[in-house]
Amino acid sequence: MGLILDTSIIITGERRGRSVPQILAQVRDTWGETEIGLSAVTIAELTHGIQRARLQAQRERQRAFVDEVMATVRVHPVSAAIAQRAGAISGQAAEQGLTLPFEDLLIGATALDLGFEVATHNVRHFERIPGLVVRRA
Repeated sequence: MGLILDTSIIITGERRGRSVPQILAQVRDTWGETEIGLSAVTIAELTHGIQRARLQAQRERQRAFVDEVMATVRVHPVSAAIAQRAGAISGQAAEQGLTLPFEDLLIGATALDLGFEVATHNVRHFERIPGLVVRRA
């Protein structure tokens, strides 16, 4: 079993001035020694944040941080199987009148595909994904 970190975990750590190794150490202190990974969707969300930064120095700092994240944490791609799982979950949720954020669907489907849990500050979105074990950060 492993743990997929939601984007909120990475962003919160960065905003608190923590390095990637410090973020990972905190995750392991909280949930024990486990395999840690990210969905490629998190990289897209972090890169989106780089582009929205107002100052060039801030963009460069954020870009260096994202580069460190990618060099340190295994990034799992969104495969066709993950996309199908996300689509099925989304369709089932829609039948119940629920709308789940697409990014969170893909992150959650990645975790399910790997047999991993998700760690997040945003439990509300992920707890609606059937079968997904969600850890509140």
